Amino acid sequence: MIEDHSEKESPIGSHVPEGSPEETILVVEDNDDVRSYSVDILRELGYRVVEAHDGPSALRLLERQARVDLVFTDVVLPGGLTGAQVAAEVMKRRPNIEVLFTTGYARSAIVHHGRLDPGLQLITKPFSYAACR
Repeated sequence: MIEDHSEKESPIGSHVPEGSPEETILVVEDNDDVRSYSVDILRELGYRVVEAHDGPSALRLLERQARVDLVFTDVVLPGGLTGAQVAAEVMKRRPNIEVLFTTGYARSAIVHHGRLDPGLQLITKPFSYAACR
């Protein structure tokens, strides 16, 4: 029997990039457990994180935060605004902010004809620590 003695790469990789406490991420998620998990992971990576449970709360937080670098929002939210509506309002107010969508629904909830709308980024739930790098 021939054995393979070559080094095997970790599927996650050995180096996890760290965030910076100067970078702020606004997490918008209505599920308390998912929001807490997301916030914990991002803080472990070194980011400053603020959180909201719905779209209107997220927009109020955006007004009070001097710096937000990324909005990480669920696609489906309570409170009268969808994640897409929150993103559109964020981009109107601060066009330099990146938006990352997340959903527990099938990708088809946000994917049209096999493609995401231009400029949209999506991570599906459940996601792992490695996916947040």
